[in-house]
Amino acid sequence: MMVNRNILTLDEFTIQQLRQFPKATGELSSLLRDIGLAAKRVNVEVNKAGLVDILGDAGSVNVQGEDVKKLDVYANNHFMGVLKHGISCAGIGSEELDDFVVFNDEVSNNSKYVVLFDPLDGSGNIDVNVSIGTIFSVYKRVSEKGKPCVKEDFLQPGNRQVAAGYVIYGSSTMLVYATRRGVNGFTLDPSIGEFSLSHPNIQCPEYGMFYSVNHGNFFRYDEKVRRYIDGCQRKTKDTGGPYTQRYIGSMVADVHRNLIKGGIFMYPGTVDKPKGKLRLLYEANPCAFIVEVAGGAATDGVQRILDIQPTELHQRTPLFIGSKGMMDELELYLQAKI
Repeated sequence: MMVNRNILTLDEFTIQQLRQFPKATGELSSLLRDIGLAAKRVNVEVNKAGLVDILGDAGSVNVQGEDVKKLDVYANNHFMGVLKHGISCAGIGSEELDDFVVFNDEVSNNSKYVVLFDPLDGSGNIDVNVSIGTIFSVYKRVSEKGKPCVKEDFLQPGNRQVAAGYVIYGSSTMLVYATRRGVNGFTLDPSIGEFSLSHPNIQCPEYGMFYSVNHGNFFRYDEKVRRYIDGCQRKTKDTGGPYTQRYIGSMVADVHRNLIKGGIFMYPGTVDKPKGKLRLLYEANPCAFIVEVAGGAATDGVQRILDIQPTELHQRTPLFIGSKGMMDELELYLQAKI
């Protein structure tokens, strides 16, 4: 088998990046490679989900009151296990767990980072073979190195993320991650079992043709949001539409499409759930960080997502995220200037 040496694997890429900073410790690079390993393990199970007994509900409810899927539990355990046995993570927070988990051993206590993740975004689609994903976020801890991490390490605003990313398990499996230096995408090559650089230096187009929103909740949205959605469906001088609706029901898949092709994803609050459904720490912050580094924007409808100071681990937030030009159009509606 011939291997194209012009294409870097995830390991090679992170090591190459590390060599550009002689004083770097390599912990972040190691952490990203650990996440890649966990993603490969989860990918194997996702691909054979219909052949083994990991479809359907696990028979429990998570802290958000949602039914837990068997594959949710599997993914959560694998990501937590890989990070715990690595050398670069002091503790984790997961959408599937009530509280954060401290890796209280000598190596972990001397690690610089904590990780928050949604182990399987869109898990309600598992049984019908629709794209799902993993979302993760990395913070440098604020607590004293050498001691166990604390809750304050996890309750940091999104603008303090040092890296964030997602893995999308679809027609191909991709890992996309961002640092402040850029956004890069890696596609899993099954012939060698490695994530290989396929989408270097991703830039989100300023405009796109797609808008993503749950139309079933249309009459529960604020009037300003409804007016913007109306604008998306007709050609006007303001929106430049009509746009095409694409809504998968797995946020990571919708955000990924819009990141590559341009578009806007909206999960507004509703009359009965004004704070929305998405979790700030596990979904909104990491996706906002990725999209902003790529040139897009993200807001809760009032303020920049990354500037929100979290007060609880499972805090919810409305989310509007996507191409900068389309987000600017939305802002005109939210500020009632149209």
